[in-house]
Formats: sequence, structure tokens, C-alpha cells
Amino acid sequence: MKIKAIAGLLGLSGALLFSPLATATDADTAQALAKKEGCLKCHAIDKKKEGKPLREISAKYKGKPDAEAKLLHHMTAGEKVKLDNGTEEDHKIIKTKDKAELANLIAWILSL
Repeated sequence: MKIKAIAGLLGLSGALLFSPLATATDADTAQALAKKEGCLKCHAIDKKKEGKPLREISAKYKGKPDAEAKLLHHMTAGEKVKLDNGTEEDHKIIKTKDKAELANLIAWILSL
């Protein structure tokens, strides 16, 4: 039984070691990208704007195994989002194709 527990811990450690969140998040670079791409026009870190606060988004996805994939899809697919006034609009698509920049932005949001 001890061998299975140790193997499980090693597997979990390896998964965490190679996950995008395990890499150091560069908050300044992530915020600069969010500003450049227009994310901060609709989202603030702590308060409600047209979009949900980034901390609320982080809390929604934190700890979920598919969090990074869902945020990446949301940022790059341009799907409809429902606004507080009941209207819908296409979510702005992030223009950068740099996977490292996107991963850093997502890691930063999830770290909030």
C-alpha cells in the first residue's frame, strides 16, 4: 500500500511540476498584455465593470483540471457573452499567437 501512495505522490508532483501554473508567472507582462489586448476595458482585477472581475473568474476556475483550456478557449474563440443588461456580444479575441504570452496571462488570472 505504501508503494502505491508513494507512486501516486510522485505522479502528482510530476503533473504539478510540468503544469503551466508551476512556471513563474510574470504579472507585469500579463497585465501589459491584458491592457494591450483590451481585456482591462471590460474587466478589472477586483471590481465589476462590463465584465466580471478577474478575481471572480479566477475563483470560478481555480482547482479545476480544465481551467487553462477553458480560459484559453474563451479568450480565443470569440463566443457570445451575456452582459448584465441582458444583451449579448461577441467576446473580444486576443490577437497574440504567442503561446507563452497566453499561458502567462492565464496563469496570472488563475493566481489572483
